[in-house]
Amino acid sequence: MPYLLRVELPDVPGSLGRLASAIGVAGGDIEAIEIVEKRHDGTALDDVMLDTADGVMPDSIVSACNALDGVEVVWISRYVSGGLLLDLEAVEELTSEPSRALDRLIDLIPVTFRVDWACRVHRSHGVEYATAAAPAELGFLEIERPVCLELDDDDSETLYAGARVDGNRIVVVARRGGPEFLDSELARLGHLTGLAVSISGG
Repeated sequence: MPYLLRVELPDVPGSLGRLASAIGVAGGDIEAIEIVEKRHDGTALDDVMLDTADGVMPDSIVSACNALDGVEVVWISRYVSGGLLLDLEAVEELTSEPSRALDRLIDLIPVTFRVDWACRVHRSHGVEYATAAAPAELGFLEIERPVCLELDDDDSETLYAGARVDGNRIVVVARRGGPEFLDSELARLGHLTGLAVSISGG
């Protein structure tokens, strides 16, 4: 069973090795690790994509990680396997067909940021391009920089973030159940959105 594990750990040599060993002993098989954020307090936040053997419960992996000195599991959830699409690979995809860069950005965001859906919203026309799980209707929001968003809906478990495309369009992404969007993720979202705009010619 594939899982995504977000873990906080000391940003010192050997930390990842100890984490990997603990996950392996608990029955997990690591597929990929991505550094999400390095903090000024000497800690790092990493996303670990892993698979588990039959009968292994995620709680046992969480317990094994939390037993390590200075390590805390922030979030764990089922994950659709398929590997990471890193930002550089996303940029390569965007440049492969410049005229469709803004649409391709929306297609790539769910994998790149591990969110449930993404869409582009126009000030007058509403949702103009979206992934399959996105709502058909969503209102435009005035934002100047990448930010966490609060939408008027009844779903308290879904977290939202957005980035400005231009004065009339924004990108909105959603992640159900967590983890919370980090400042580093918001910065990446804004950066990729800006690149897509440049590549597409606006």
